[in-house]
Amino acid sequence: MRAALFTKPRTPLRITEVPDPTPGAGQVLLKVLACGVCRTDLHIVDGELPVPSVPLIPGHQVVGVVERLGAGAAARAAVGAKVGAAPGGGPLVPGQRVGVPWLGWSCGACEFCASGRENLCARAQFTGLHRDGGFAERIVADVRFCFPIPEGFTDLQAAPLLCGGLIGYRALRMTGDALRVGFYGFGSAAHILAQVCAYQRRRIFAFVRPGDAAARQFALRLGAEWAGDSTGPAPEPLDAAIIFAPDGSLVPLALKAVSRGGVVVCAGIHMSDIPSFPYRDLWEERTIRSVANLTRRDAVEFLELAPRVPVRTEVEVHPLSEVNLALDRLRSGAVNGSVVIDPSK
Repeated sequence: MRAALFTKPRTPLRITEVPDPTPGAGQVLLKVLACGVCRTDLHIVDGELPVPSVPLIPGHQVVGVVERLGAGAAARAAVGAKVGAAPGGGPLVPGQRVGVPWLGWSCGACEFCASGRENLCARAQFTGLHRDGGFAERIVADVRFCFPIPEGFTDLQAAPLLCGGLIGYRALRMTGDALRVGFYGFGSAAHILAQVCAYQRRRIFAFVRPGDAAARQFALRLGAEWAGDSTGPAPEPLDAAIIFAPDGSLVPLALKAVSRGGVVVCAGIHMSDIPSFPYRDLWEERTIRSVANLTRRDAVEFLELAPRVPVRTEVEVHPLSEVNLALDRLRSGAVNGSVVIDPSK
């Protein structure tokens, strides 16, 4: 099969032929239909996240169709469905369309897994980091972390739901019942989450890079009632802010933008260092917190919510052969919405 291999930081991915993977116990072999490109993929390629071993196939917003089940996979999927691993319940079957997210495996036995916080499992493995991902024609995945894709989404439109959507949804949950929510950075996750917020009757304020008129217009078109410079003040006090951009200097700015009792949620897996700020900016019960990965509960809830909104992703599609161009366009901030790889081309 064709795949895009990561071999060394700050080096283009190499498109090459590799053997088809074989599903082991509790695993499923999927033909990849689409795979979203995420900023986390950039952190891996750019050497900002350590990669345990190479070569590695990145990509963790995978939409695929079940080709073959490994030993015991059907039973394992059925058990997983009982604890909420898959919307609709029941084992996976050949021909079924499923999504594979960033969290690709957890131990199931530690205190975090036992309490529904598998996103914090110390032994967790992540798709496209510890396990080969979706920048390829096929992928092997743990059946416990495969989720049926709702009807009404094409393969290409569904791919961004599996990280931008899921991580954004988890970040939004951490804002509680906040009505006035600021988004710092308006990319793949924010353009999905803005639609969820409109459905939930929340008010959205978009903070974008200075001078980025296209991003401002994009945010306003998707329901933000205000869009402006990320280095400037908010038009009114916010109840919460979610920082999608990997820029630590935005944290003190977001703290100043939220009102008393407000929360600032850092939604990325990697961020530059946060500069110091005076205690008075944190005082009055303001909170800073991070989001780490996702849980199966997040996936179940969000994939049930997305068709009700309904979420409509805006995607820029590239063939597998153009994966490095896709990464460059995401890196430059040239894309409004999501970038998706079509491995069939």
